[in-house]
Amino acid sequence: MRVRAWQPVPGGHDAGMNPPAPAAPEDFERIDIRVGTVTDVQPFPEARKPALKLWIDFGPGIGIKRSSAQVTSHYSPAALIGRQVCAVVNFAPRQIGPFRSEVLTLGMPDADGGVVLIRPDQAVPDGGRLF
Repeated sequence: MRVRAWQPVPGGHDAGMNPPAPAAPEDFERIDIRVGTVTDVQPFPEARKPALKLWIDFGPGIGIKRSSAQVTSHYSPAALIGRQVCAVVNFAPRQIGPFRSEVLTLGMPDADGGVVLIRPDQAVPDGGRLF
């Protein structure tokens, strides 16, 4: 029996895609992933897929940034307030309908494709960088 080094997650977001190209440590270092606390959440009825508008406080160095997140299958707006999340803060902003998303909030797909947010398992200072 052959074992592959990489396999797509059955039913996951990457199902059916080709394996990713090899990356160097320098590639990872260019991506700035920070932790922040959700301070406000609003419905996003204009989005094509169910989504919420998030305002995330990354601390004094970065401040409050906005993000559109398709997390409605697991999270209500009230459950997200005060929750720490991880996000890429150095991608170019994206215009999503009438909303400008400034950071990419990170999550992983569950078995049904719903997004489960990535967060530290203990409280850490806002603005902390993933390394």
